[in-house]
Amino acid sequence: MASMDVDNTIDESLYSRQLYVLGREAMLRMSQSNVLIIGLRGLGVEIAKNVILAGVKSVTLYDPEITQLSDLSSQFFLTEEDVGKRRDEASCPRLKELNNYVPVSVLNDDLMSSITNYQVVVCVNTPLKQQIEINNITHPNGIKFISTRTNGLFGMSFNDFGDTFEVTDQNGEEPKSGMVAAITKSAEQSVVTCLDETRHNLEDGDYVTFTEVKGMTELNGCEPRKITVLGPYTFSIGDTSNLSDYVSGGLFHQVKQPKTLSFKSLVDSLKEPEMFISDFAKFDRPGQLHVGFQALDSFVEKNGRYPVPRNENDANDVLALAKEINSSSPNPVELDDNLIKELAFQSRGDLSPMAALFGGLVAQEVLKAISGKFMPITQYMYFDSLESLPSQLPNEADCAPIGSRYDNQIAVFGKEFQEKIENTKEFLVGAGAIGCEMLKNWAMMGLGIGKDGFIYLTDMDSIEKSNLNRQFLFRPWDVTKLKSETAANAIHKMNKDTEGHIKAFSDRVGTETENIFNDEFWESLSGVTNALDNVDARKYVDLRCVFFRKPLIESGTLGTKGNTQVIIPHLTESYSSSQDPPEKAIPICTLKNFPNAIEHTIQWARDKFEELFKQSADNVNLHLTQPNYLESIRKQAGNQKDTIQCIYNYLVAWKPKTFRECIIWAREIFEELYNNSIQQLLFNFPKDSVTSSGQPFWSGPKRAPTPITFDMNNQLHMDFIIAAANLHAFNYGLTGETDVQVFKNELATITVKKFEPKKGVKIQVNDNENVQNVLPDEKEIDELIKKIPSPSTLVGYRMNPADFEKDDDTNFHIDFITAASNLRATNYEIALADRSKTKFIAGKIIPAIATTTALVTGLDCLELYKVIDGKNKLEDYKNGFLNLALPFFGFSEPIAAQKMKYYDIEWTLWDRFDVVGDITLKELIELFKEKHELEITMMSSGVSMLYSSFLPQKKLQERLNMKISTLVETISKKPIPDHVKSLVLELCVNDKNDEDVEVPYVRVVIRP
Repeated sequence: MASMDVDNTIDESLYSRQLYVLGREAMLRMSQSNVLIIGLRGLGVEIAKNVILAGVKSVTLYDPEITQLSDLSSQFFLTEEDVGKRRDEASCPRLKELNNYVPVSVLNDDLMSSITNYQVVVCVNTPLKQQIEINNITHPNGIKFISTRTNGLFGMSFNDFGDTFEVTDQNGEEPKSGMVAAITKSAEQSVVTCLDETRHNLEDGDYVTFTEVKGMTELNGCEPRKITVLGPYTFSIGDTSNLSDYVSGGLFHQVKQPKTLSFKSLVDSLKEPEMFISDFAKFDRPGQLHVGFQALDSFVEKNGRYPVPRNENDANDVLALAKEINSSSPNPVELDDNLIKELAFQSRGDLSPMAALFGGLVAQEVLKAISGKFMPITQYMYFDSLESLPSQLPNEADCAPIGSRYDNQIAVFGKEFQEKIENTKEFLVGAGAIGCEMLKNWAMMGLGIGKDGFIYLTDMDSIEKSNLNRQFLFRPWDVTKLKSETAANAIHKMNKDTEGHIKAFSDRVGTETENIFNDEFWESLSGVTNALDNVDARKYVDLRCVFFRKPLIESGTLGTKGNTQVIIPHLTESYSSSQDPPEKAIPICTLKNFPNAIEHTIQWARDKFEELFKQSADNVNLHLTQPNYLESIRKQAGNQKDTIQCIYNYLVAWKPKTFRECIIWAREIFEELYNNSIQQLLFNFPKDSVTSSGQPFWSGPKRAPTPITFDMNNQLHMDFIIAAANLHAFNYGLTGETDVQVFKNELATITVKKFEPKKGVKIQVNDNENVQNVLPDEKEIDELIKKIPSPSTLVGYRMNPADFEKDDDTNFHIDFITAASNLRATNYEIALADRSKTKFIAGKIIPAIATTTALVTGLDCLELYKVIDGKNKLEDYKNGFLNLALPFFGFSEPIAAQKMKYYDIEWTLWDRFDVVGDITLKELIELFKEKHELEITMMSSGVSMLYSSFLPQKKLQERLNMKISTLVETISKKPIPDHVKSLVLELCVNDKNDEDVEVPYVRVVIRP
């Protein structure tokens, strides 16, 4: 079976997040392509895993080599039982489990004669001579060819996608669009000005077309015009002299143009390589590594083996070969002898993090080769992470194999550092996509398997089907199980050494679980790694890491974009030290009355869902369960009548006895939302209205709406009725219906009341405008309350609130929002959105793909090597940002912790005053005076103000003799939980010159 259903539809429950990265067309192309992977060490399996999860048509494996024990250092699907078996035959059944839609097989036919059966061929750690033979077949036959390898902390990849390769979308970003304020008429440089200084975000060479232009109508739907950027709010579209005069309005729309690339064959590119720079701090290394990898290959061909780790003679032989190759090159480079020798020293190494990094990178190149989506690497990429080596380099004896599954890691780092890895205690927060990848890498590294080592893991979520596309430790039969426990069990199978060294929790890390993740727990850790998907949880973990002075590795992904951040005590800033700008909210008046984009109507529909099917039922249930709830509502300021009216409607006026009444209700709601409210708006502001300045009211971002007349033969109208009626029925526990004819039969009998405009209704035009309609009459509210049934007459009765769930295709939630949004878009002549796009926006889905996740966790683990080594210089670490679509890699030193000062003492967020013992407030004040020459003027713990210099004398005397713990309990009126060992106090202090100065917080250890 292909990765998509046979009717060319996509299993959105599995591919939902990836769909928003690649798009439907690209994924359908993927479902028609067969991929051959030659070579199945850790890197080959990583590539296979990622392309299988992505959903190609089929994957064929070829690696007749026999599995060695040392292969298990990165070959994560193999176990000790597979030693002695062919790599491809041992890997195949495990890879098959990843995606039922993708057939996985072993190539048993002749390799060279089978090449033409595939659309993409990937060579992994394949001898250069064999690569050339294969590429000589692929290049003339239009077959995409990729070569990649990793040797220790070095890696490379090479692409040949043929003489002509079309890229349909170079960056994967949504096409830009915006409103037009003016277009000049010119024979040379017609200038388009955007509305209200809204940035167009276009670039020179982009193409745009137009809609809704008045006057210069020839631009509407025109052939895309190439633009020249004149400024952030203006651009030129060339000659418009033969067009009509511009009057008003218009929207511009970016039109992405395909780009054709030409690739050299492997033989030709060896002589004249085109390089992609992955790290601009190492711009001189790609050329050297291009020579170095060829020299390494020549050494292997000559000796039948890789160089012995840290063997000087073998390294010198590789260096001599490199110099020979370089001297005969048409473009020789300056070689760094130590760099080439380091490549030789590490060449036997096979590291899981490097396999993850290049496995994600190359798998994305496979998807680009198939789909034409995103810019491919042209043509070579070389990468190294020599900074990850231990500060104390190992010698040849330390790197010698010991008959262990970790021998390929020992070949790079040595036995002593391997012991450090094994005796690390790491806490992984989250077992989603990044968490699964991280655990796999740790298991291959042997992290935490030593007598003093351990892995703690927590995740409160259960597995859903949509997780299976990225969270590769889970299988279909694991759906509904806890992620943390399932992930831990999967890791045990991959590496039995982890048994007894992993503990899985299902608790959220937060203030409410500090009795579980207590002081002893945090103090025992070597470090923490976040695999979280929300900012608040990240900030909490960051806060704990700062308090307990633990290193933290932080990362995240968004589609093809990813980032990594390293937080090191006393060295770097923390995660919370810098924040992204808040997400821009849609103005309320735009949502309520003046939408101009589909995002506005989707948010409006999402709000209507909450209002009609969630909040209303919640209000009713509060009335039925809380005594005097109506009276408490009445005393509130604001829209108390609306809430009381809602309870009356849902308990009396709109309460159905049959599903037929749900259909009637849905029809009346349709009329109110899409006809009556629009007519009322136009009654207040007719289409020919003008502002006080004489300008048309309906201009710029304000689009004049048109009421909709209901038509049961219109599919969109029926979609709304069916979804709304079924959701209303759900609220009341009634059985729903989906037979369209049942709805049409009932709708044919319904007559809705004709609209009559209301005078005196005020409509908010601007967000800063205070619109106050007539205050509700108290007697009117009293009469309404009298009509609402008392809770005593409805004992045990409850409504069913519809808690929004985007991933259930049978609950009508997304169906309602899609129909509701598109009907409102129809009112305002906004282009409609399909169900998939609506689900993406309404569900706030974070686009995700396995390739980015694998690469990011590879980078994380390269930093983890440094953390384990205890490196203490800022330049030793690297924060990273990447975008596989462009492609782009950016690395930088972490930002140093900001230094502050009092007197001559410098301090950062990592510093504090430590006070051991539950001393009194008086003793604490005196301690600061005598030891630090600081006068405490104010002191607090959390939200409790414990002390201030202006306290009344009586209260001050009472508090001075209290122990700090007693003082905190007295002021907060809460006992300190037994698990809390220390208290945090924030101070305001004056120095000896009576100047206010900033100082660190105080930690008072109240319990041993």
